[in-house]
Amino acid sequence: MSFESELQRIKEQIIQYLPSDIKVKKIEFEGPEIAVYSENTNLDIIESSDVLKDLAKSMRKRVVFRWNVEERKDPSETEEYIKNLISEDAEITNIEFDHTRGEVIIESVKPGLVIGKKGVNLKEIRLNTFWQPRTIRTPPLASRTISLIRQMLSKERQHQKDILLNIGKRIHRPTLFKELDIRLTALGGFREVGRSCILMQTRDSNILLDVGLNVGNKNDQFPNFDIPEFSLRDLDAVIISHAHLDHSGMVPYLYKYGYRGPIYCTLPTRNLSTMLQLDFVQICEKEGIPMPYSKRDVKSAVLHTIPLSWGKVTDIAPDIKLTLHNSGHILGSSLIHLHFGKGGYNFVYTGDMKYQKTRLLEKAAVKFPRVESLLIESTYGGPQDRIPSRQDSEHELRQILNSTFKRGGKVLIPVLAVGRAQELIIVLEEFISKGIIDQVPIFLDGLISEATAIHTANPDFLSLDLREKILHQGKNPFLSDFFTTVSARDERDNVIMGEPCVILATSGMLIGGPSVQYLKALAEDKNNSLIFVSYQVNGTLGSRIQRGFREIQYTNAKGRTQLVRLNLNVFTLEGFSGHSSRSQISQFLRRIQPKPKLVITNHGEESKCVSLSTMIHKKLRKATKSPKNRETILLK
Repeated sequence: MSFESELQRIKEQIIQYLPSDIKVKKIEFEGPEIAVYSENTNLDIIESSDVLKDLAKSMRKRVVFRWNVEERKDPSETEEYIKNLISEDAEITNIEFDHTRGEVIIESVKPGLVIGKKGVNLKEIRLNTFWQPRTIRTPPLASRTISLIRQMLSKERQHQKDILLNIGKRIHRPTLFKELDIRLTALGGFREVGRSCILMQTRDSNILLDVGLNVGNKNDQFPNFDIPEFSLRDLDAVIISHAHLDHSGMVPYLYKYGYRGPIYCTLPTRNLSTMLQLDFVQICEKEGIPMPYSKRDVKSAVLHTIPLSWGKVTDIAPDIKLTLHNSGHILGSSLIHLHFGKGGYNFVYTGDMKYQKTRLLEKAAVKFPRVESLLIESTYGGPQDRIPSRQDSEHELRQILNSTFKRGGKVLIPVLAVGRAQELIIVLEEFISKGIIDQVPIFLDGLISEATAIHTANPDFLSLDLREKILHQGKNPFLSDFFTTVSARDERDNVIMGEPCVILATSGMLIGGPSVQYLKALAEDKNNSLIFVSYQVNGTLGSRIQRGFREIQYTNAKGRTQLVRLNLNVFTLEGFSGHSSRSQISQFLRRIQPKPKLVITNHGEESKCVSLSTMIHKKLRKATKSPKNRETILLK
């Protein structure tokens, strides 16, 4: 069956479901969605019935309607109509038009007032302008990244529509083979931490789960794209579990070499990964390091990204459906559920996962429709990896802070800009507001403030408790006056020379960035403290210091090699980690529903991947595998 025949079959199926007075002008595949363009002006015919619900249930596909394109009001008239209709109390901050999708995006401080009781305002806008309204909340902190992405998308609307039409043809093409023959090939992140990349293949489709880089090993920095199993030309889709560079850092590299297919992830993951990728390019430029891709390639990745919500089933290939679920690791991080064929096989990839509720996020999901095999991270999968409770770690943090301040010292906490930084911001805000620690200045340096702004733009992805505080109690720790953003070199010098304080600075593994600059300046004073709160990849300066190294060698501005002695106090608080401990992994495996028949381990040092795999086999009586990079497993 050809693509045209498949399109005709779907058209006929849709028309059969619609009331006879609905006039269909055309039907198009726009990425994973089937867009039905109608000439009707009366939306109630569809909205007052269960036609759309029944249609989606019958076809198992996402169907959207575009109404009466020719009679849409001029954008300026529509904008005036909306402002007259909606109360000023809604505080509308921006109105934007997407001509290719027929949407008017209304950004406001109080989107509930834009929507109106039972959606009455949105219905009025549709009926009187023929634009499809979509509401978004105005974030309390402005994000440069989000603004940049919106500008890109606004300028490239027609290009993005063409992209979606091309993607749609590939997704909805007919299958050629009856047998699935599902294979998993380890391209990176197996028996190591870094450059996570998994190739999933059937006889009809090829997809990648994560495309990361190794931040601690320059010799093996990129995934193994050179193996015979991988073909960029045959790649159907890329799915990104979360934004950290060891999972998303090499995505633009694919576009540099000709990939033009889709990326699937949550909206926060798109925004955060774009921020980190652009920063990576900038760091390469500053340090004279050869860049694996350019800003233009990052832009291509943004234009090809299709953001998804958790729990929404989406066609991504002719024989594969995707559903994302919360993984509890960082904002927008997802467990990836793949449904192969017509109920033939189900696979879950955890990515980085936290099976414990934190101040920032809810714990990872455990309920799925079906699971035959599971690929699970092993970062803390060793028998000695007992992560302290969050309460114990917060208590220890209080003690370190108070004793350091008492000595007149400063506290440096290297953090990942995304995740640990925001967790600590919440904790430190509470410590000061409750008088648990002295009210000393807290400085944020690096991408922390920008990442935090993206968090404020996505409250729906935060923990229920934090969401309640922000949206309903008016208590937003991210807006506290206790925090000061450092944005220039002279400001950094003032922090170093100033009074006792807390410094949250990137990078979290001391592989560059402001955290290394602060460490050089603070290292020799025994009154100061250095606290690690996130995993330190082998090969990084952070990892060497944790293992007992007490000297830093670096090249100064005059090109001379200098040695700095580390006299400051060094602590590691693993209880703030965004990864699951060995016991939490065990709890996850005991509670996941349904139970997988096969468990595969990755994302951990070799000993930890193997140890966790052995434990799961012996104690939980599961078939397990711990493959090496470049190895292929036949799943079905």
